[in-house]
Amino acid sequence: MKKDYHHHIKSFQPKVPYISNGIKAFLVGGFICLIGQGIQNFFITYFGFTEKTAGNPTIATLILISSLLTGFGVYDKIGQFGGAGSAVPVTGFANSLTSAALEHRSEGIVLGVATNMFKLAGSVIVFGVVAAYVVGVIRYFYKMLFL
Repeated sequence: MKKDYHHHIKSFQPKVPYISNGIKAFLVGGFICLIGQGIQNFFITYFGFTEKTAGNPTIATLILISSLLTGFGVYDKIGQFGGAGSAVPVTGFANSLTSAALEHRSEGIVLGVATNMFKLAGSVIVFGVVAAYVVGVIRYFYKMLFL
């Protein structure tokens, strides 16, 4: 009975274009990374940063651009086209935070924007801190035992 039902509904389900979705995600994610590399090269060339020190302003600039594009509704269109490719960690996270803030702006700055924005950010920050602590402890014991 259950097999018959699953077999019957398969004919009504649309086919998922996995290959074209993968190509779009690859192109969008690659383009975002290309923009990031261009921004980093800009900071190195025109502001005298080294490759190591240009990372932080590059990330901050990508976050700013992503937040602005989200605010203007452009990042949503990029996400609809590129799917998972638009979820490149820095820009995707900035998009998530900005979307949460914009969605609840009518509730006020503190109770709407800040509260709902940090519902998402809080879990990511906590996970990042805990993961960094665990990796640090593992590294500490590794150095003590093997070096």
